[in-house]
Amino acid sequence: MNLIQLLQTCIRSILRNRMRSLLTSLGVIIGVGSVIVMVALGAGSQRVIEDRISSMGTNLLQISPRSQMQRSGQQVMMRMNAFTKDDIQKLRDESSFASAISGVVMTNAQVFSSEGNTQVQVQGVEPEFAYARNFHVNSGYFFDEEDLQHRNRVAVLGRTTAANLFSIEEDALNQQIRIGTNYFTVIGLLERKGAGLGGNDQDDIILLPLDTAMTRLNNSRSINMIVMSVINRELMDAALYETEQILRESRRIADGAASDFSIMNQTDMIDMASATSRTLTTLLASIAGVSLLVGGIGIMNIMLVSVTERTREIGIRMAIGGRKQDILFQFLSEAIILSLMGGLLGISLAFLSCRILTMTGIPTLISPLIVSGSALFAAIVGMVFGYYPALKAAKLYPIDALRYE
Repeated sequence: MNLIQLLQTCIRSILRNRMRSLLTSLGVIIGVGSVIVMVALGAGSQRVIEDRISSMGTNLLQISPRSQMQRSGQQVMMRMNAFTKDDIQKLRDESSFASAISGVVMTNAQVFSSEGNTQVQVQGVEPEFAYARNFHVNSGYFFDEEDLQHRNRVAVLGRTTAANLFSIEEDALNQQIRIGTNYFTVIGLLERKGAGLGGNDQDDIILLPLDTAMTRLNNSRSINMIVMSVINRELMDAALYETEQILRESRRIADGAASDFSIMNQTDMIDMASATSRTLTTLLASIAGVSLLVGGIGIMNIMLVSVTERTREIGIRMAIGGRKQDILFQFLSEAIILSLMGGLLGISLAFLSCRILTMTGIPTLISPLIVSGSALFAAIVGMVFGYYPALKAAKLYPIDALRYE
C-alpha cells in the first residue's frame, strides 16, 4: 500500500464516524488550544510589563537614600541621609557612562487652577530629567537651565493633571496654577505615558525646576532621589558599580561600611519581571498540557474500540496479502491524523480566543514557535497513544480475525 492509498483509507475511516472522531479529538483540541492561549497570555503580560518598565526611562538607574539607625542618647532613630547638589555635580563630573543625570525632590500637594483643584505629586527636577525618564512634551516646551538657575515659577503638567485642573487639557498652556501660596505658569504638557509598573498613573504629575521646588515648596536643600540614564544597556552593571564608588566617595563613606543609599537597576527589574512571567506561563501551560495527555488516552481508547469493530476487515486484508506492517501503519496513521486534526482545530480555537481577549483589553502575543510546537506535539501524542492499538491490530491472526463475529 503506497502513501496516498494509506492516507485515503485513513481519512475514509475517520470520516465514516464524524461525530465520534470529533469527540475523540476533543481532548487534543482543548489541550492544544489551552496551551497556546496560556502561553499567549503570559507573553502578552510580559510585553506589557517590559513596556511599562521601559516607559519609566531609558537605561535608567534610580538612586535613593537608605534609612539608617542612629543613636541619640537613649533613643534610637531612623534617619535618611538625603542627597545634595554636590553629589549630583560629582556624578556629572566623574561618571563615564551617564548620558543624563537629574536630582528629584517630591511632594504631594493640593493644586488649584481657575477651573478646579486636585491632589497631585509634584516633582522638582532638572532639564535632563525629561531625557532620563523618557518624558516628551507635545504641547509647549520643557523648562531649561535658565529657568533652573533663575528659579522661575514655571510648570509642566501631565495629561491627567491637566484634565483634572482644566475642562480642556490644551487650555492649561500659559495658565496660572497655585501650589500652596505660590503661583506657577504652565509652559508645557507632557505626552501621555499611561500606567506605570505598579499601576500608578504616570500622567498625574507636575514637574517644576529643581531649585524652584526646593526653595518655594520644600524650603530645603535635600534631594530625595537621583535618576541617571546610561548610554548603553550593556553597560548598566559597569555604570552601577562606578556610580556607587563615586557616591561613596562624595558622601565620605569609609571602606567596608555599608552604603547609605541604594541603586535600582532598570535592566534587573525587566529581567526579574520577565523571569516571573515566564515561570507563571510555564506553570499554566503545563497544567493545560495535561488535557493533551487525557486527549491521547481518549484516542487510544477509541482506536482499541475501532480495532475490535474492524477485526473481520483486518482479517480480510491479511487474507488477500496485507502485511502486518501495513495494518500497523494504517491504524497508527489514523491515530496520528485524528490527533493532528484535533491539534489544527485547537490552534484555530486558540487564535479566535486570543482575538476575543485582545478585543476586550487583555493583551496576548501568539508565538509561531509555540503554534508549530503544539501541532507537532499533537502528532506525537497520536503516535504514542495510537501505537498500542495499531500493534494489537497487526498481531491478529488472519484465521481468528476472519472467524470473529
